[in-house]
Amino acid sequence: MGSGLLLGETVLHQPLRNPATVQGTYVLADDFAGEAAIVLDGVEGVTLRDFVVRGNRGKLAQRQGLPPYDRTFASWFGAGGVLVRGGGRVVIERARFEEMAGFAVLATGVRGVVVREVTVVDSGSLQANGRNNTTGGVLLEDGTTDWNISKCVFERVRGNAVWTHSRYTAPRNERGRVAGNRFQDIGRDAVQVGHAVGVVVEGNEGVRIGYPKEVVDVEGGGTPVGIDTAGNVEGSSYVRNTFRDVNGKCLDLDGFHHGVVEGNRCYELAHFGIVMNNTNPDMQSVGIRIIGNWIEGAPWGGIFVIGSGHVIEKNVLRGLERSRCSEVEKAGCVFLAAEPEMLRTGIYLGERAERGAVTRGNRIVDNEISGWRMDRACIGYGPAVKRSENTVRGNRCRHEAGSR
Repeated sequence: MGSGLLLGETVLHQPLRNPATVQGTYVLADDFAGEAAIVLDGVEGVTLRDFVVRGNRGKLAQRQGLPPYDRTFASWFGAGGVLVRGGGRVVIERARFEEMAGFAVLATGVRGVVVREVTVVDSGSLQANGRNNTTGGVLLEDGTTDWNISKCVFERVRGNAVWTHSRYTAPRNERGRVAGNRFQDIGRDAVQVGHAVGVVVEGNEGVRIGYPKEVVDVEGGGTPVGIDTAGNVEGSSYVRNTFRDVNGKCLDLDGFHHGVVEGNRCYELAHFGIVMNNTNPDMQSVGIRIIGNWIEGAPWGGIFVIGSGHVIEKNVLRGLERSRCSEVEKAGCVFLAAEPEMLRTGIYLGERAERGAVTRGNRIVDNEISGWRMDRACIGYGPAVKRSENTVRGNRCRHEAGSR
């Protein structure tokens, strides 16, 4: 490896721990052993800028799955770029991470993290079955607070590009912002907000989310999403984000409640547009404002609704039902036998997702819904959902013969 080094490159066989400064390019050696190229433990007020980490993924990647429920990602995956454990007020800016086997940046239990103008390319490793294991991007976990990830570029990342995660028994991540980032060829989610409070995701752009298809974690249920949600997430906003060519969903609101989804645009989907869910036992799908979003080109419906107190207003849902489920009986058009209309309508009010839900007190008004036979199958209801308990009016529904 040494013969291929350039001026200013430093080969690392083990991590730099709490360095006062960083400079130049760091190359992980074939025998590198450790959590990350740079490890910051309990530091306060540190800034790392203008450096490069080349991760040597081809030699260091290990085929491993996700950690058990009681283990942090920081304790499970190695060969990362920067690991921050505890402490606070850490800034990482104008850095580049290439060919990382683990995470480019991982912060666990940190009070204040800024990741700004960072580029991550060709990163992330795989499970034994060749599917992604979530690695490659930027991860904040276990009660990390007051963080900002902005103006970064993520290209060819096998796992999630930007995400938060906490073990069920750990504090939620709080007061975060993901803004103005660009994503291309991401194997899992562009952004995932997991187990968090007060997160703003705004002004991000992505293309080809869920690619390459062969690394999508099909067996593990890792459906790619433009902006995904997990755990218990409240008081958060997803606004003015744009995604094109998503091999999955535009927005997944699993665990999302008392928040805002506004002004987002998604084109060319392989799944539903916007989906609510309630996997986490500590939450109910309540009080979501879904306003002024544009969803275009989905094989099934535009918005799946469970729960109560939602406002779904002035959304444009176009080019729906490319699967033609709304017209004929065919394979793949029934997800739940008890709710056969779920995949056949533009907006569907269901009676359950992961758990049962009482779907009432919702306001669904002034939406534009079009696609194959959407004049006949515009808004649907689960058998136990009472139309009289929801306000549905002023929606414009029309058939688009060209939807495919």
